[in-house]
Amino acid sequence: MDPHTAYTMWMRVWSVMWLPWRMGIALLLGAFLLTSCKHLTNALDIPLEVLNQINIEQLPSIMEQSPASLIAFPFDESFAVQCEATGNPEPEFKWTKNGQDFDPYQDLRLLTEEDSGTFVIPNNGNLTEFQGIYRCYASNKLGTAMSEEIEFIVPNVPKFPKEKIEPLKVEEGQPVILECSPPKGIPPLQIYWMTIGLRHIEQDERVSVGLNGNLYFSNAVRADSRHDYCCFAAFPRIRTIVQKTAMSVIVTNTKSMSDSSSGRGTANSILERKPSLMSPPGDRTYTHHVKGEELLLECIAEGFPTPKVEWSRVGHGLSDRAVVENHGKILSIEEVQQEDEGKYMCKARNAHGEAVHYFYVTVEEPPKWEVEPKSQLKMIGADVVIRCVVSGKPAPTVAWMVNGHPINEVPAGSRKVYDDRIVIHNARPKDSAVYQCEASNRHGTILANANIMIMNLPPLILTEDGLRYMAVERSWVGMHCNVFSSPPSTVTWSRVDSVGTVEGPHFSMHTNGTLEIHGAVSEDEGEYSCFAQNTEGKSAITATLEVKAPTRIVDLPQDLRVLVGTTAQFSCRAEVDPSFIQDYELIWEKDGIALNESETAGYFVDNEMLQVINVSFRHQGVFTCVARSPVDQDTAVAWLTVLDVPEAPEDVMLAERKERTVKLKWIPGDDHNSTTTEFIIEYEESQWEPGRWKELLRVPGNHHSAVLKLHGHVDYSFRVSAVNEVGKGHASKASERHRTPPAAPDKNPENIKIEGHLPHEMDINWEPLPPIEHNGPGLEYRVSYRLQGTDEDWHEHMVKRHSFVVKNTPTFVPYEVRIQARNHIGWAPEPRTVVGYSGEDFPSAAPDDVAVEVMNSTLVKVSWSHVHKDKLQGHLGGYRVNWWRVRSLLDTRKTHGDKHTLTFPGDRIHAHIPGLRPFSEYSLSVTAFNGRGNGPGSHPVSFKTPEGVPDQAAGFRATDIQKHAVTLTWSPPLEASGVLTGYVLQYQLINSTEEVGPLLSVNITSADASKWLLLDLEPMSRYRFYLRCCTRAGCGPAASEESTTGPEARLASIHGSVSNQGWFIGLMCAVALLTLVMLVACFVNRNKGGKYSVKEKEDLHPDVESQGMNDDTFCEYSDNDEKPLRGSQHTLTGDMKGGDSGDSMVDYGDEDAHFNEDGSFIGEYAGRKERSSMEIKGTNQSTA
Repeated sequence: MDPHTAYTMWMRVWSVMWLPWRMGIALLLGAFLLTSCKHLTNALDIPLEVLNQINIEQLPSIMEQSPASLIAFPFDESFAVQCEATGNPEPEFKWTKNGQDFDPYQDLRLLTEEDSGTFVIPNNGNLTEFQGIYRCYASNKLGTAMSEEIEFIVPNVPKFPKEKIEPLKVEEGQPVILECSPPKGIPPLQIYWMTIGLRHIEQDERVSVGLNGNLYFSNAVRADSRHDYCCFAAFPRIRTIVQKTAMSVIVTNTKSMSDSSSGRGTANSILERKPSLMSPPGDRTYTHHVKGEELLLECIAEGFPTPKVEWSRVGHGLSDRAVVENHGKILSIEEVQQEDEGKYMCKARNAHGEAVHYFYVTVEEPPKWEVEPKSQLKMIGADVVIRCVVSGKPAPTVAWMVNGHPINEVPAGSRKVYDDRIVIHNARPKDSAVYQCEASNRHGTILANANIMIMNLPPLILTEDGLRYMAVERSWVGMHCNVFSSPPSTVTWSRVDSVGTVEGPHFSMHTNGTLEIHGAVSEDEGEYSCFAQNTEGKSAITATLEVKAPTRIVDLPQDLRVLVGTTAQFSCRAEVDPSFIQDYELIWEKDGIALNESETAGYFVDNEMLQVINVSFRHQGVFTCVARSPVDQDTAVAWLTVLDVPEAPEDVMLAERKERTVKLKWIPGDDHNSTTTEFIIEYEESQWEPGRWKELLRVPGNHHSAVLKLHGHVDYSFRVSAVNEVGKGHASKASERHRTPPAAPDKNPENIKIEGHLPHEMDINWEPLPPIEHNGPGLEYRVSYRLQGTDEDWHEHMVKRHSFVVKNTPTFVPYEVRIQARNHIGWAPEPRTVVGYSGEDFPSAAPDDVAVEVMNSTLVKVSWSHVHKDKLQGHLGGYRVNWWRVRSLLDTRKTHGDKHTLTFPGDRIHAHIPGLRPFSEYSLSVTAFNGRGNGPGSHPVSFKTPEGVPDQAAGFRATDIQKHAVTLTWSPPLEASGVLTGYVLQYQLINSTEEVGPLLSVNITSADASKWLLLDLEPMSRYRFYLRCCTRAGCGPAASEESTTGPEARLASIHGSVSNQGWFIGLMCAVALLTLVMLVACFVNRNKGGKYSVKEKEDLHPDVESQGMNDDTFCEYSDNDEKPLRGSQHTLTGDMKGGDSGDSMVDYGDEDAHFNEDGSFIGEYAGRKERSSMEIKGTNQSTA
């Protein structure tokens, strides 16, 4: 078969061959090394610095050579046989082939290079004559180095012999062996048994391929009959597969089989037999295995029924590394070791007996260096010892050579050879040579070259003089003094400023001349000297040590979790040695790439701060802050975690579909570093609101499926979205549609409301079922009702709307009502019964036993008895208290004032009425109300309020101001709130200083007084005056006035010049008349009441009852309450506020005012004429 045909066959068969079979040791050509070049460097290492200063001759050293096996693959263009060496003088190269001299430079077919031992064999199709074992020698006048042997292998294309194979006839149940006998070739070898159609022969306990490539049948069955059993041998390294001639097997049967339990139909019963081994033959096998290779032991047995094979190790258990393969027929141990040696047993057994085979396993090893010969530089006259210690199994044979010649062919001189060493006594320069040690056993060969140089050299310090070393405090530092000399030099270190060598526990001297300082401190700074000396001379250098403070990051960057699209900011601050302030740098890195000079978009570096702009997931990872000085660095890392809403779930699919349920499954998307807390399942239906997605269900974030309960007669589509701490992610793609069959409604309407807007009607309303809950076409409702507590039949009506009116009902009686849904498929479940009342009418009775308890001058408590529920004719809404002022007790004339109303919701029997006027007569009545309206009022009840404190005096001012006197005038208060008993006048000096004079008082006992003359005042001084009006209940708020006294003569002249003028008298009369008209108008307006903001008054005077009053006390009012006049000036204490005065606390008129259960204001007043306001005032008002 030519190479092209073989390669074609390889490409055709290799595509179906996937189960390689191991081949036995006999089929392998040997172990091959890797094709990479070998480096055999064992040269005497003379530093380049020495060679630059002194021309030292060197022995040759093989630096590079080809591997021990060099295979000429047909698809390679050429093959390099490598040999490279160094030496001084330059070495010359010589080759041997199969032990004979070979000169590649004389063969024009080979490619060579000057000053190189390598030659190249072109692949010109005629390679066979170059096949052989090569060895390279590199020589100069000092000696010769030699390479290991290199075998150049030219593989032949493997071929099966052409032969005619007769069909193999066998009775059913008999064993069959089909031999492969593959050709030799470059390993590895892989065997496949297939048909002509390239179908593998199935293997099991009965049929198997052995390590030798044969196909074994423990017992034949009729199904084994075929004419195309083909053995294929594959050689992957040369890309070749060859095929053996197809073989035929014919299985016959002549008798019926007595044991039908085998399940093979009919067979000759005499074939049923105990096992025997087809491979290996005999009862024992001795095997040798190389350490580190794979141990393979195989037992293939025949018998009927098919035997089973068991493995054991005699005297020991099987290793944990032992694996049984190929249906129990192969025992495998990878990388066999010395401890795997021993006696192994395979046992094949069936119902008729057993067969045993023993394997005696020996583990061997190729040669291995225990002590490899080393190159040496020795002084003249020294003793030289060259050791060569090897191990291996079997024990290797060791051969010594000098310059490539057997040692026994080289004059001995002072050299002696022992078992594992060569000793040269009193070595001379002529003893310089390349010594070779070669060790071999049947598993391989190893070779070592040792260059032995005998010479004397004075010390050469290779380290540069005057070096400056810098160390970090408490760290390690090494100052070098690399010396080359022969014999070796003595190296010492000392400080320039001290005598003797350096000493101390933290100083260490190394053999290479380096001075090591552990835990350097500032005291170690200074200049040091290194001295090197041997028998040939001495040398010295100096070095300077500086100790620096360590670089430390003191402000570490913190881990960040940021949303995608935002900005992340890291900060990092470090401290460095002061001398490095200019040389210090702070670098930001991500994934090992510095960001300071990076042009990567999205990063902004400002020394200690790093900003990541518009964060995306490509920015996620570890950021490193590197603080670097010329001598050390410190690093700190921080993790940037990028958060975003979860990705949309994928592969949303429907499963377990039923009439009204379906199971929805999905695969979650990436949660973007924030755990998914829940999934939202939405649906879209195509009938009622197509295209609109609505939420159906939420499931925990660790669930990836959900069973959905569905409505009938709906064409569904579903989608899923995930939620994490960032928010809700994008929804998945919509699932396939799922349509549910029609069904009866699952539920009845909810939120049934029964109201009665008219006395003889009952309105029934309910919340209709959403369209998706119809479950089918033709939805309508059955309304059923009857009087509660009766056994009468239900009245039923079918409606399609969601309301129904029942007419001609009794007034306010309870009804039982049911609403049931129905569609064309059927009825909803039995509905629940709701109780409601028919229409209400006005209450027919008024509260009885109305009584009034006067609490103080502005507050009363009203009580009454309940209206009987039969008289309410509806749901009790509460009670309304109506009151009106009849007259002031200062006036005998009665006038019916505006009516005020307070509403008190709920079933209660008392309330508080605030904001009344003191010293007045009132009337009130109480009315019950329901949803229809107010009932009749109770009989009016009259009551009187006691006296209170009066308002401020009107028109309080200073007149007739003189040097030592002032006349004060005023008018009575608009609201006296009782019978005036007099006035209290107070005054004090208030010149423009921080201190004020004492407060002086004058009691004016005359209620009719309207002016007062104050004497004995200081001239040219400013005074403040206070005037309070008093009743038996106490004095009211003060009115104030300020005035300044003046010179008496000037005031008198002014008084004389003006008061006597006629025009002045007329003007004063006009002012008095105008003032009187304004006072009358103001008094009338106050009696009518003025509007003001209820909210402002409520804010100013909070609900006193809600602040802790009991049920019987609205607020504690005192008869001494003081009400300041509207527009009054500063109060007595200087912090009183003026405010509007009024008759009541709340607006009243046509609207009601509501109070809560204990009487606090919550609503509206009702009046028949106009809206007005009332407020509670007074400086002595008690607080709850």
